[in-house]
Amino acid sequence: MKSIGKSSVSASADPSVRSNESQAVAMKPNGKSLVSTFNDEEVMFFKDVTPGPHESELCFRLIHFWEARNPLKKTLIGLEMLLIDEQGTVIQGFIPPGRIKKYLSVMKRGCVYRLFNFYGSKSKEVFRVASQTVTISFSHNSELTFLEDSPATFDEDRFRFHSYEEFDSNCDLKGDLYDVVGHMKLVNGHTLAVRPLIDEVEVATTRRVLVHLQSYEGPVMKLYLWDQAATDFCKKFNSSEITPTVLLVTTVNTKRLGGTLALTSMSSSRVFLDHDAPPSRDYLIWLGTNPEIAKQVNAEVVTKPETLTIGEIYSYIAQPFAKAALFECTATIDDVVHESAWYYIGCGKCKTKATKGPTTLMCAKCEKDNIAGEAQYLANISVYDKSDQAVFVLLCDAGQQLTGKHASELVRGYFEVNEKKGAGFQVPVPEALLNTIGQTHKFCVKVSAHNLAGKTKALTVTKILPPAAPPAISASEENILERASEGPVLSADGVCEPSKICEDSVDDVVKRGSDGVEAVKAKRSKCEV
Repeated sequence: MKSIGKSSVSASADPSVRSNESQAVAMKPNGKSLVSTFNDEEVMFFKDVTPGPHESELCFRLIHFWEARNPLKKTLIGLEMLLIDEQGTVIQGFIPPGRIKKYLSVMKRGCVYRLFNFYGSKSKEVFRVASQTVTISFSHNSELTFLEDSPATFDEDRFRFHSYEEFDSNCDLKGDLYDVVGHMKLVNGHTLAVRPLIDEVEVATTRRVLVHLQSYEGPVMKLYLWDQAATDFCKKFNSSEITPTVLLVTTVNTKRLGGTLALTSMSSSRVFLDHDAPPSRDYLIWLGTNPEIAKQVNAEVVTKPETLTIGEIYSYIAQPFAKAALFECTATIDDVVHESAWYYIGCGKCKTKATKGPTTLMCAKCEKDNIAGEAQYLANISVYDKSDQAVFVLLCDAGQQLTGKHASELVRGYFEVNEKKGAGFQVPVPEALLNTIGQTHKFCVKVSAHNLAGKTKALTVTKILPPAAPPAISASEENILERASEGPVLSADGVCEPSKICEDSVDDVVKRGSDGVEAVKAKRSKCEV
């Protein structure tokens, strides 16, 4: 953080916010200067603050302040602060919501202040940003003075770093919030080999940036930057003359998603790049002397989505910080829902649901009124695992990956056999889908805005993942298998990637199609697996 230095701040009309005046300077026994009050009473240091009211003086640098809000109701709880005194001790400060306006006009990050009269309250036990067990709370008679020229010196900042091992051992404990520094491997899935441009409009909409971060030689961690931290990162990253490499984020929380450690920013978090702070500069120097570290991790490995159970996915959706995301989930198919159509007629080009015109099919996305319609999967399947059951929606390519047949092929084959059926007839669920009942697959599922808003519990399948590679076999076993084989074996390379166009175009179709199956229960009895 850059030093603010001398700042001109207009004095408040409120008598409790006083302008800067001359002050006496006393000497400590060790020769170090000590600021005193107008009554020649020594300043109290943070380490000496005890619970209860104090008619004493504090002198400190205001490192940072932020709004504290109820995570569910979003109501303002107060203004929280991070303060550092002359001895380098960091403590948390708090201003109740009714008193924020009284002091906010003279508060500036990095400046030095004196506080007369305060209350020492017990620090909260969860999500603490400082080690001290007491918080400096502004009381009804607190007086805040901005010091333009302070004879005492104050550190500009103080950091508390944790390694991967320390974050991992304290995961999900909701204890103290620590800082992390490392070098970025990916930003929103993009490597830094070619500088990515972060879309500010997208960040403003999603309120999230995902960074894959490696701290020294430890494992790569997923770091989710939310809200203000995401906005600050985006502005700093895009405005940097050269591609930033080092990222330092303060007060991160730890979560475990599908067994994988993830870090998330909090409302108190601050973002520093490369040369913004001494620790990030030191790390940049270290990285320059260890260039091989940046090449240790394959980007394809760290971009893999977390693996969760059905129950864990629903728990994620229920959390207040949840955003749209992709997860992998292994589940067994119990049934194909018959109460809703298993396909729709979409545009042959973009796969958006087609609309009927007077004589032709039309596509609103392509803005064409005469398109070739093509059947696309929109099948609802009932699945379960050890934790819960759910309805998955097989969308477009995912249905083909599961059955091995395109939806248009199945629809066309039905009408070839049943020539008397009219064009508007809804084709019943085909055997290709029914034959998947009882099969266990690893699905890539999407948590959408509809799920987060509570409009539907059905999860969209974007891809069926191929099974893990079998263990190596001997030459004799391989010969036996070759003679017994009656057909080709598809490799992982033969599995199609999900169509991004299809996924985005029919999100609303998925929601409407799944509305009718939310209450449908599995028709076959479950067995313990």
